[in-house]
Amino acid sequence: MQNTTHFGFQTVAESEKAQKVAEVFHSVANRYDLMNDLMSGGLHRLWKHFTIEQSGVREGSRVLDVAGGSGDLSRAFVKRAGKSGTVILTDINSSMLTVGRDRLFDEGVIPLAAQCDGEKLPFPKNYFDCVSVAFGLRNMTHKDEALKDMYRVLRPGGRLLVLEFSKVWEPLQGIYDKYSFDILPMMGKLVADDEDSYRYLAESIRMHPDQETLKTMMEQAGFARVEYYNLSAGVVALHKGYKL
Repeated sequence: MQNTTHFGFQTVAESEKAQKVAEVFHSVANRYDLMNDLMSGGLHRLWKHFTIEQSGVREGSRVLDVAGGSGDLSRAFVKRAGKSGTVILTDINSSMLTVGRDRLFDEGVIPLAAQCDGEKLPFPKNYFDCVSVAFGLRNMTHKDEALKDMYRVLRPGGRLLVLEFSKVWEPLQGIYDKYSFDILPMMGKLVADDEDSYRYLAESIRMHPDQETLKTMMEQAGFARVEYYNLSAGVVALHKGYKL
C-alpha cells in the first residue's frame, strides 16, 4: 500500500508531494520577494534579521542555507562569514534557486549554489558551523529525516536555525484565519496571477507542527539545548538547536 502525506489540506501519495510543491514554487518564483513583502507587510525582513543575529556566524564560518530560495539569508551570511568563510545556497526547486543565485550575482556576490533535496543533503558530516532553513521545512515530506540530515552535516558545536510559520496567539486566530484563507489567495491572484499556490501556502502553515512539537522533533533528531522564539505573536517562530 502506497504511503500518503498531506499537500495543504489534501491527502496525496508521498511520491506525488515533491512534484506538487515544485509546481507551486515554479509558479511563484518570479514574484516571490514581492509577495513576501506584501503578505507580511515587510515583517519577513525583521524575522530574517533576527535569525541572522541568532546564527553565531562570523568571519570564516561555514554555512548551509537549506531551501534558501531567493537568497535573503545567504546574502546576509556572506557578509558575516567574509572571504575566508563558505556559504552554500541550496534549494530543491530550480526556479527558486535561479532567482536566488542571479540576485546574488547582481549584487556582486559570487554564490556557491546547489540544487538538492533538504532531506538528502549531498554534503559531508561534521562540516558546517551553521545550518539554516527558512520557510522551507513545512514543505518537506519527511521533516524528521530532514532534521536528522541537517544534524549530520553540522560539526559538533554547530547550530541549526529553523525559521517557520507556526501557531499564532489564540486570540488572534480568527483574524489570522480570515487573512490566510480569504485575503492571501486574493492577493496571489491579483499580484502573481496564482490564487491556488497561495491557498496551498496558507494550508501548509496549518499542517506544520506547532512550536512545542517542532522542538520535540529537533530533540528527537539529536539536537540539544533546543529553544524557540515566538515572533509577531507566534505567526512565525525561530527554533534553535545545537549539535553537541
